[in-house]
Amino acid sequence: MKNIIASILISSTVLTMNAQNNPTNPLLKDWTGNYGGVPAFTTYSIADFKPAMEFAMQEKLNEVEAIANNPKPATFKNTIEALEKVGKRLSRVYAVYGIYSSNMSTPEFEPIEAEIEPKLAAVADKITQNTKLFKRIEAVYNSKDKSKLTAEQKRLVKTYYDNYVYNGAKLDAKTKAKVSALNQELAGLYTKFSQNLLSEENNQWVELKSESDFAGLPEELQNAAKSNAAEHKLTCLGAVANTRSSVEPFLTYSSDRALREKVWRMFVNRGDNNNAQDNNATIVAILKLRAQRAKLMGYASHADWKLSNTMAKNPKKAMQLMLDIWKPAVAQVHLEVADMQKIVDTEGGNFKIQPWDYRYYSEKVRKEKYDLDQNEVKQYLQLDKLREGMFWVAGELFDLKFILAKDVPVYQEDVTVYQVVNKTTGKNVGLWYFDPYARKGKRSGAWMNEYRMQERFNGEVPTIVSNNANFIKGATGEPVLISWDDASTLFHEFGHALHGLCSNVNYPLLAGTNVARDYVEFPSQILEHWLSTPEVLKTYALHYKTGEPMPQALLDKIEKASHFNEGFSTVELISSALIDMKLHMEGDKTIDPDAFEKTTLAALNMPSEIVMRHRTPQFGHIFSSDEYSAGYYSYLWADVICADAYEAFTEAKGPYDKEVAKRLLKYVFSSGNTTDQGDAYRSFRGRDAKVDALMRAKGFPMGK
Repeated sequence: MKNIIASILISSTVLTMNAQNNPTNPLLKDWTGNYGGVPAFTTYSIADFKPAMEFAMQEKLNEVEAIANNPKPATFKNTIEALEKVGKRLSRVYAVYGIYSSNMSTPEFEPIEAEIEPKLAAVADKITQNTKLFKRIEAVYNSKDKSKLTAEQKRLVKTYYDNYVYNGAKLDAKTKAKVSALNQELAGLYTKFSQNLLSEENNQWVELKSESDFAGLPEELQNAAKSNAAEHKLTCLGAVANTRSSVEPFLTYSSDRALREKVWRMFVNRGDNNNAQDNNATIVAILKLRAQRAKLMGYASHADWKLSNTMAKNPKKAMQLMLDIWKPAVAQVHLEVADMQKIVDTEGGNFKIQPWDYRYYSEKVRKEKYDLDQNEVKQYLQLDKLREGMFWVAGELFDLKFILAKDVPVYQEDVTVYQVVNKTTGKNVGLWYFDPYARKGKRSGAWMNEYRMQERFNGEVPTIVSNNANFIKGATGEPVLISWDDASTLFHEFGHALHGLCSNVNYPLLAGTNVARDYVEFPSQILEHWLSTPEVLKTYALHYKTGEPMPQALLDKIEKASHFNEGFSTVELISSALIDMKLHMEGDKTIDPDAFEKTTLAALNMPSEIVMRHRTPQFGHIFSSDEYSAGYYSYLWADVICADAYEAFTEAKGPYDKEVAKRLLKYVFSSGNTTDQGDAYRSFRGRDAKVDALMRAKGFPMGK
């Protein structure tokens, strides 16, 4: 989550009243204490949010207006640097607001969110559409004096100019007003989509009513199901929650085919149940409004507009990459399914593999072909130990050390906080918050937030980041065991956190993860590779009962099976990315989301045994905000870069090669957006990334 440029138009009379009445509002107070100041979570209440947001938004607008109306000629210092200083209070308030929205939503908070989001959109437009302000930015951008600036300052000027143009700064007043109206309406629809999805996830489950319903489930999954039933005060023996971290393990191990289907249908039909939470009408409205906005912006489609400021530059290049990899991925799926079908037939099953069978029978194939039992692997994957492993990797690659910080208030009892310091110098780098467990009011999935961006042009400001997940909390005192896929996700999101923590720039707009959408997943995806290194597994993959490290024989099996099921995971991802892109290339056509999904996938020869990783009615990446819309391909685009970059290590002395790690830190993890991302990668690798590396990483045959 990035800091939002925001302000709100309220009368000066109301502003004066707020200025008098709001100093006691805890959300408006500076973050104080150690580590550059921290949020005072124990002092906040839901009632504080609306007045705090309104006050902070107006304050920022006033600060921006002062810059826009400065009678002195525009300079880098009085315009660009000045903009980097405004809205600090709003950034703090919005960070806490975002935590409540994603991690602690309640029926009391939701109407506040529904009211605030359109206002945020309106006031963001008020700033980017400010003609006087843009003329000052443009004057600095075109100034001869720009040559005297540092390379980073020039990049900052260009970023401001490009961002304002991208958001409509050059449009006429009438068109600006139309765009702003669309943005406000979209913001309300995004909130509605998200709240509908959260409601479906929080209020749906599959009950396990008898001991036989637990058949095939490992002990820790049985305990998690029982805990979930108790949490929801259900009278049944257990319950499968409607979240990925609960559903996927059940589909992997449950031997009850009818129950697997029931759980699968619950999960894939989120937002698509023809009830009050159905998202289809909301999606239709979002697509229409996005198409209208793109046309006003001068683009043929929403996809064309969104990709105009990415590495791909246009939908054609993104589509070409997806389709090039789609064909070998589908071919691989057919091979995977054939292996599974053999087992079904051998066991006397009179059915063809269906989506609710895929994970269950792929595990059987894994055991048969590689003698590898993922449930056996899971016994060594303790959440707490893997967290220690991530810390160790961060130390080896980036010289970071994580120290438990017990003096930092948290917003929920399960959240832990770590101070991050440089191992060599002892210098404070920032804070890392970890919120690992699923609970009511928390959106599903896993993600990273930046509560505060790193900067130093106006004083040293350390970053604050968080990782959030939805692991199922087990019985008191019992270690939380997670799957290999979940462990990979844990490392992935930690990669985002390290991208924020390693930031070493002057200006916050260029800091951390403020890079192109199809580049931002590269630092996170490359970190996944270190999970499977022997150094991590031998030291931190410890059996939850015996404490013994993972034996070499099991390490060898994991390595041998490293390409297993790549067809499934690739098709699952690319199908979602293709639907996303194609939806947003349709212009203003009226679309039936379910029908579009079905016909498009059929035309692509989507294997019937797999569904999209994110079906359209629950595709929060693209319908809960604009951020990833027409951008889900980014994961594949970044995967190409990631696979190529990791080969820089394997071509050298291995995953912990110090010289390669130094280059990765210098040119990728610490540089933010201070240089063009293509140039940054070439500085690291010496050339552009090659797609061949991804094909090797996935074990796909080379060539088309």
